[in-house]
Amino acid sequence: MKENNNLWQAVKFTLFSVSAGIIQVGTFTVFETVFHMPYLPSYLISLVLSVLWNFTFNRRYTFRSDANIPRAMALVALFYLVFTPVTTWGGDALTRAGWNDFLVLALTMILNFVLEYLYQRFVVYRGMIDTNDVARRAHEK
Repeated sequence: MKENNNLWQAVKFTLFSVSAGIIQVGTFTVFETVFHMPYLPSYLISLVLSVLWNFTFNRRYTFRSDANIPRAMALVALFYLVFTPVTTWGGDALTRAGWNDFLVLALTMILNFVLEYLYQRFVVYRGMIDTNDVARRAHEK
């Protein structure tokens, strides 16, 4: 992959992650301030919503992959089988220790952003980047 393609891919991942972050922060805020839910369920529900959003757009437009959807989603699920318990437990422990819920959420989201990009780029879509119809049309131009 060319250097400028890697940069553009990282930019797209960042932009879609920002949109997923808006979904996560928005739903987290609603759960915490409107429904007065504790950190743990607020975090888990908002995380799942943002992951589904992010997976859909990054598969199609960032990595432009025609990788098998169930396989790709299973690999993403494996990432979150590790990431979610660690960050849920850690976030809950930090908030119980007096850390601000939104600071913990922000730190967790930054960690998620970096680790998920690397995991998707080098594990989930390895060998399957720029293989879908969006990539084929772009190459034809």
